[in-house]
Amino acid sequence: MKKKILALVILLLSLGSMQTTNAQDSSHLRISLLTCTPGEELYSIFGHSAIRIVDSSSVTDYVFNYGTFNFDDEGFYIKFMRGKLLYYVNAERFDNFVYNYQMEGRGIREQELDFTPAEKITIQRSLLENLKEENKYYQYDFFLDNCTTRLRDILLSYKQPRPQLPAAMPANTTFRQAIYTYLNKGGKNWSKLGIDLLLGAKTDKVMSVSEQAFLPDNLMQSIDSCRNLKLVAGSKQLYWIENKKEPAHWFTPLVFFTLLLLIIFITGLSSNEKAVSVLFNFDRMLFFTTGLLGILLLLMWFGTDHSMTKNNYNLIWALPTHTIAAFLLNKKNKFVTLYFTGTSIAMGLLLISWFLIPQTLNIALIPFVILLLYRAALAATK
Repeated sequence: MKKKILALVILLLSLGSMQTTNAQDSSHLRISLLTCTPGEELYSIFGHSAIRIVDSSSVTDYVFNYGTFNFDDEGFYIKFMRGKLLYYVNAERFDNFVYNYQMEGRGIREQELDFTPAEKITIQRSLLENLKEENKYYQYDFFLDNCTTRLRDILLSYKQPRPQLPAAMPANTTFRQAIYTYLNKGGKNWSKLGIDLLLGAKTDKVMSVSEQAFLPDNLMQSIDSCRNLKLVAGSKQLYWIENKKEPAHWFTPLVFFTLLLLIIFITGLSSNEKAVSVLFNFDRMLFFTTGLLGILLLLMWFGTDHSMTKNNYNLIWALPTHTIAAFLLNKKNKFVTLYFTGTSIAMGLLLISWFLIPQTLNIALIPFVILLLYRAALAATK
C-alpha cells in the first residue's frame, strides 16, 4: 500500500513538473545571443554578434544577422566610402552560421536569454517583420548603429523591466581607445594609422555605458552582469578557439617615417647635383600627396554620411593647398616664400601642441610632420 501511495506521489510531482515546464516553455522558443571572436582581417577584427532563435514547434534553428550587405550593389565602393551603403538583417541556418566561423578559425559563445514566453514571441515576430524587403535595410554606422547595437536595442526594448546594463570598459574610455584595444592586439599598426587619419575628433568622445555596447565583447559582458535583473539563463562555448596576441612587427609606421626623415636629412647634407635633383622631386611628391590626403579628409568630412570623420584635425598638416604648392617649389616669389614659411611655422606649432589638440593624432606622424617642417623651411629660403 505504501509503495502505491509513493508511486502516486511521484507521478503527481512529475505531472506538476511537466506542467511547470510547459508553462515556462509555452512559446516553444529559445533565444540566445551569439558572440563571435575577432578574425584576422580588419573587417572582422572587432568580432561579431547575432541572435539565434530555436523554435521547437516548427523545428527550426535560425540565426538573425544584422551585419550583411550586398557586394553586388551598384556603386558599392562609392556608397561604402560615402557612408551610404545599406546593411540589412538576414536569417540563415544555425549550422551554416557555425560552419562559416569555424572555417575562419573564430570562436562562438552562446548566452541563452532569460526572457518570458511573451517576450520571446514578441522578439521573434519583430525579427520576422524586419526580414521583409521593405523593413530589412538600415543606414549602417560602425560606432552608433551596427550589428551589435541593433541587438542591444532589441534586448532593451523587449525585456521588462528595462535592463540596466553595466559598463564593460573603464570610465572615460573613448571610442578610439576602445578600437585601439583590438588593433593593438591584432598587430594592425598600419590599419591603426589609416583609421587615425580618417576618423576625426568625434572619435575621441567618451562613450556612454550604452554606447560601449557597439563592440560585441562589451555587449556580451554587460548582459552577463545586468544590474537589476537576470538576463542570461546560461552560457556555453559553442566553438572554442584561443585568441593569441599577434607578435609585434618591427616595421611600423613610426619606424618607416623616422627612417624616411633620416634618409632625407642625410641626403640634404650633400650638395651633389644628383642629390639636389632627387630632393626636388621628392619635395614635389611629398607636398602633392599630402595635399591629396587633405582633399580626401575634406571629402570624408563634408561629402559623406560617416559620423566620425567630421572635425578632423589632421587637416592642420595635410593641407589641401599643398597640391598646388607642390608645383610652385621652383618659383621664386613672395607668395611662395610666405606660403612655405607659414607652413613651417604651422608645423612647429602643431608639434608643440601635439597632445593638447582635442583629437588623438597618431604618434607615427610626428616624424612625418617634422619632415614637412624641414622641407617647407628649406623651400621658403630658396
